[in-house]
Amino acid sequence: MAQHYDAVIIGTGQSGPPLAARLAGAGLHVAIVERGKFGGTCVNNGCIPTKTLVASAYAAHLARRAADYGVDTGPVRVDMKRVKARKDEVSGRSNRGVEKWMRSTPNVAVHEGHARFVGPHAVQLGAEVLEGDRLFINVGGRPLVPAMPGLDRVPCLTNVTMMDVDFLPEHLLVIGGSYIGLEFGQMFRRFGSRVTIVEMGPRLIGREDEDVSRAVEEILALEGIDVRLNAECLAMEPEGSGMAVQLGCDSGAPRVSGSHLLLAVGRVPNTDDLGLDQAGIETDARGFIVVDDELRTSVPGVWAIGDCNGRGAFTHTSYNDYEVVADNLLNDATRKVTDRIITYALFIDPPLGRIGMTEAQARRTGRHILVGKRPMSHVGRAVEKGETQGFMKIVVDAESKEILGATILGTSGDEAVQTLTDAMYAKLPYTAVQHGVRIHPTVSELIPTVLGEMQPG
Repeated sequence: MAQHYDAVIIGTGQSGPPLAARLAGAGLHVAIVERGKFGGTCVNNGCIPTKTLVASAYAAHLARRAADYGVDTGPVRVDMKRVKARKDEVSGRSNRGVEKWMRSTPNVAVHEGHARFVGPHAVQLGAEVLEGDRLFINVGGRPLVPAMPGLDRVPCLTNVTMMDVDFLPEHLLVIGGSYIGLEFGQMFRRFGSRVTIVEMGPRLIGREDEDVSRAVEEILALEGIDVRLNAECLAMEPEGSGMAVQLGCDSGAPRVSGSHLLLAVGRVPNTDDLGLDQAGIETDARGFIVVDDELRTSVPGVWAIGDCNGRGAFTHTSYNDYEVVADNLLNDATRKVTDRIITYALFIDPPLGRIGMTEAQARRTGRHILVGKRPMSHVGRAVEKGETQGFMKIVVDAESKEILGATILGTSGDEAVQTLTDAMYAKLPYTAVQHGVRIHPTVSELIPTVLGEMQPG
């Protein structure tokens, strides 16, 4: 016999648990389903564990530079087993916290197993059938492992299996020059591995402006990371105890050998084994669940939140999905995901903080724009820390004076860029921000300076 709930939530990623708690607090009887580890990607193999590893890599890098600050440390040695143990503890604490939260929340029933739709408002887990007046799909995504010549003949790692690495690869080959690949590449270079990053496109992180791509490549090159671009016709083959990758690059050797291979070429949604067709839930060509601006699917009473809807793919956008859905359901709000401003970071060191449009995107709108740019070598906080790589850049609409977007590649850039968020949501003229007084010495204190030096773009 089916168990009936007011709401059934599939998945315990960033949006599922807070939605369960919010609905349960409003008096609804809620079921939440998890087939694996509680907490989803962010907690188990995404943000929390990777940024914990980034922190260990930064400590090793700073220790090697200690003499620059007048500090003698002696030889620096990285113990990868202890690095992994620290990561496991931080990640595990979050994982256990999410599970405890859900199991102890009144009006929430936790079910473990793989949920598959057997109707528009019913899912099956083994012998159990759960029915819900409302269903919420929060199943996240996983690493893309595309068909590549020879990949079936060599072992490869993904961002998930990298979480099990407690040793130092002699030479890590990273296929993919975007966010995941760059973070792991720099991280393991700082741990002591030789690293080669292979990108099929003409530049790293192709969604960013070209000056950002060039600056990031320079940052990685200064740390001894080899970057291979325009790497078409990739093919893998075993070589000794490791592997080799055949490349079709514009320059450089046509073959690179390594001890370990990390595949970082994108992600796909976990929607292929949910039985969505049994419910009539529409997906797009890439498998993402099609939703409207309020995250409703093609089936009334069913929502898709988090990475599986293709409308954000970040922890913070997943959490915002929860906020949008909960406010609309419980507070009769009319919030839309299209109202949010894109903001994200690349957590290499120094980090890249991004909000709104890139300069290239702003140009493509046909607007008359103003652009301000300042090297981090002219930012007092960066000079004091001895971390002067990167730059600040802000783009505004010349006519409306609204801030269209900002890029800060540099120390604290991931934090400083967010000081523009409220002004952008409020559609304040950039002059209002320009005239504000900020704390010295910080990175964000130079934002008004950049805004005072805008030039036609």
